[in-house]
Amino acid sequence: MAAFNRVARNVLQKSPNDVVLLSAVRSPINRSFKGGYKDAYPEDILMPVMKAAVQRAQIQYGDVNDAMIGNVLAELGFAKTGRMALNHAGFPNTTTFHTVNRQCSSSLQAITHISHSIMVGQIDVGLAGGVESMSRNYGSRGVPTDVGPTLRGSQLKDALDCLMPMGITSENVSERYKVDRKSQDEYAVRSHGRASRAQKEGRFDWEIVPVTVQRTDEAGQLSGFEVTKDDGIRHGLTLEKISTLKPVFGENGKSTAGNSSQLSDGASSTILARRSWAEERGLKPLGRFVGTQISGCAPDEMGIGPIHAIPALFKYTGVQQEDVDIIELNEAFASQTLACIRSLGLDEEKVNPNGGAIALGHPTGATGARQTATLFAELRRQDKELGIVSMCASTGQGVASLFIREL
Repeated sequence: MAAFNRVARNVLQKSPNDVVLLSAVRSPINRSFKGGYKDAYPEDILMPVMKAAVQRAQIQYGDVNDAMIGNVLAELGFAKTGRMALNHAGFPNTTTFHTVNRQCSSSLQAITHISHSIMVGQIDVGLAGGVESMSRNYGSRGVPTDVGPTLRGSQLKDALDCLMPMGITSENVSERYKVDRKSQDEYAVRSHGRASRAQKEGRFDWEIVPVTVQRTDEAGQLSGFEVTKDDGIRHGLTLEKISTLKPVFGENGKSTAGNSSQLSDGASSTILARRSWAEERGLKPLGRFVGTQISGCAPDEMGIGPIHAIPALFKYTGVQQEDVDIIELNEAFASQTLACIRSLGLDEEKVNPNGGAIALGHPTGATGARQTATLFAELRRQDKELGIVSMCASTGQGVASLFIREL
């Protein structure tokens, strides 16, 4: 690893008040409307993942003071059914619950909020994660296809870029940052190829919790169905095949179903604690949370948010780009992923070594903590130390967090 500057050395020093991760897990991610969770509710997916997070952390349910779950689409912000899932999992009534929605970064925001609560002494232990059932809450299943007729006619019409379909923002990034169709397709093939290799080699096994849900069988009857692996990975995908797909947003567009993230269902959870609390109980942390930075950008090119957030994170933590071992950069679209990689001069070998959302899927509320679980699994596999989780978020935001694995 490269030599760290003075400020970064301070970041690497351990303190009794550090926020440490005791576990980081996720469900398998499945395709919306057709995958293993197509008949499940978000709480059905989340509940076993929360249980597993506690079990792997080797703590008791009652040790968790507060839980925060990121969610974007569910009815009532998932506040009521999320509490149901928490109680059903075995957490006592004394464990409080709330939700957060910062779009695609919602579960990373949950990790950040719970970490801040620990930092200021409000709590000692918290659960942070996310869940999304796009099968239940997206498009014809619940979210109106018209993006707000009331707003269209209101005095806020000058701000309608915030309602722009994400695919259009992708096309804007393609045009403004000169990311051609071939490059996007090549990147998508690489994402699927990396994910395919990782799945076949069992790299995801450490982070995945099998989930059993009710699913309608061929006879139309509900029965238990165990979901054990991600189902969106296209094994053997070729550039020749992906290049035949038609653009979704206009005849001359570059974003296709093949080079964009998939509509997906899934859940994720982490257990965070104060280091002194963990050490008193003889618990060995996976690593620690250092900090998060959030930056804004134009809503109509929201995908370039990490271009601003990642440098802000480096300035905040004192860590330099060459010090970072792995970057989990959410692949909302190949266009914005490539724009971020090129603009920041990132080493592509360090970015999403096991593929990203183009191959694995993007259950929006769950993705940030999913990336965190994937990051720690890969840091562990490579025996590396520093990692970043970053993504863009709709309405024009970039989010980036730094984590350090405990060696």
